[in-house]
Amino acid sequence: MKFIVVKKSFILKFLIANIIIASAVVACFYTGSAAVWQNKTTRKLPIYSVQTDEKCVAISFDAAWGADNTLKILDTVSAYDIKANFFAVGFWVEKYGDKLKTLYDSGRFEIGTHSNTHPNMSKLGRDNIKRELETSSSLIEGVIGKKPELFRAPYGDYNDTVLTVAEEMGLYTIQWDVDSLDWKDLSANDIAVRVLKGVKNGSIILMHNDGKHTVEALPLVIEGLKNKGYTFKFIGEMIYKDNYTIAHDGTQIRS
Repeated sequence: MKFIVVKKSFILKFLIANIIIASAVVACFYTGSAAVWQNKTTRKLPIYSVQTDEKCVAISFDAAWGADNTLKILDTVSAYDIKANFFAVGFWVEKYGDKLKTLYDSGRFEIGTHSNTHPNMSKLGRDNIKRELETSSSLIEGVIGKKPELFRAPYGDYNDTVLTVAEEMGLYTIQWDVDSLDWKDLSANDIAVRVLKGVKNGSIILMHNDGKHTVEALPLVIEGLKNKGYTFKFIGEMIYKDNYTIAHDGTQIRS
């Protein structure tokens, strides 16, 4: 009789433990940027690309230093009748607010924050992370009249705390899956080859507003993508805002 009681107790504990584990897995799987795909990672991940059947991509430019080529980029984007994204650092916005407003008013650019002082965000405490995002977002809103919804961490550097704070502030953290390496002063042709070779449906392409050959490479990139049949979207249009999971490689997937 004693053996039966022990056996029932063991079975009950086993069932309860499995229910708790299953609940935790389900909660993780369906919750924003914390969601993981097939439990291949337990780390929070930003959005590197989007899984979609639509042949679309997003070109994005990071702005931290310099602005000489910014309006030339706008001219090219306008000439090809496409959309693009612009992630600006707070101190850049303070210095070049007029250019940021011109980009936004053109209707060709969606604006996101790239932090306030361009630090390694993963090395900051929670309060400083929040301050970086609040200050930069406020500066951007003051110029364009709209609070940004997208955030890109400087150097692509993040950890769970950075992603959690951003999410709490209503920001989607955006990485990239195609790096043009224009910041390395590659030739225009090499930049274009890198992009065209690495792109796929739902790709997010990283470029910079002050790359040495970015302006020269941009028409090659755009024409090459158009020849491959790609259309261009704002990142905010391309990503899923809810009911999504993120795979181990950062691909955002509709749940």
